[in-house]
Amino acid sequence: MVARKVFQLNIGFASMDKYLQSCKAEFWKKVFKAELDYILPELTGTKDVLSIGCGPAIIEAGLAEHGFNITGLDISKEALEQAPDSIRTVAGKAENMDFEDCSFDVVIYVASLQFIEKYKEAIKQTAHVLRPAGRIMAMLINPESEFFKEKTKEPTSYVNKIKHTNLREIERTIAEYFAVKTEYFLGIKGQDIFETKNLNLASLYIIKGKKKNSYSRKGQT
Repeated sequence: MVARKVFQLNIGFASMDKYLQSCKAEFWKKVFKAELDYILPELTGTKDVLSIGCGPAIIEAGLAEHGFNITGLDISKEALEQAPDSIRTVAGKAENMDFEDCSFDVVIYVASLQFIEKYKEAIKQTAHVLRPAGRIMAMLINPESEFFKEKTKEPTSYVNKIKHTNLREIERTIAEYFAVKTEYFLGIKGQDIFETKNLNLASLYIIKGKKKNSYSRKGQT
């Protein structure tokens, strides 16, 4: 969830190596597992999944192991080079996806949507590439959480590079194209993670949606 965003900030090979090493820490293994365990049931009945802002595709690799066809999109070619062979990777921007309409059953954003400058265009593009009744899941970093507030105190923390913190505005944009449900998830305090739906404790705000209509890139419904 959290550190994977360094790749979208193009910070170079040294930091990439440091990040990959940090992913082996027990704490991050627990975080990634919690996120994977949350996502898997939400993908029931689907096959083709697009993950936007996938970085080196750690969580996506877990999805592939469960039989899903995973495509990972990221702006960092360096990050995608670290992705496993089980993942189809594409270098590019979410605001201008080079996929055919109706290509995927599900699109997921794992702590990536808030870092996209033109996120509204990315959401519109998401609706295009999803099949009828396709699903979206956006895991957003919760700015009201203790986790977020602690991280902002660190000058070099990636959370200070988040471009969008108004979760309600993001939710309204997604609701233009999808029938949405929301919930808070994943408490983080220090090195501990725990289940919670508390606004002040949950590190993530999750927006899940089912596509309302079939959109084309020309804006037809």
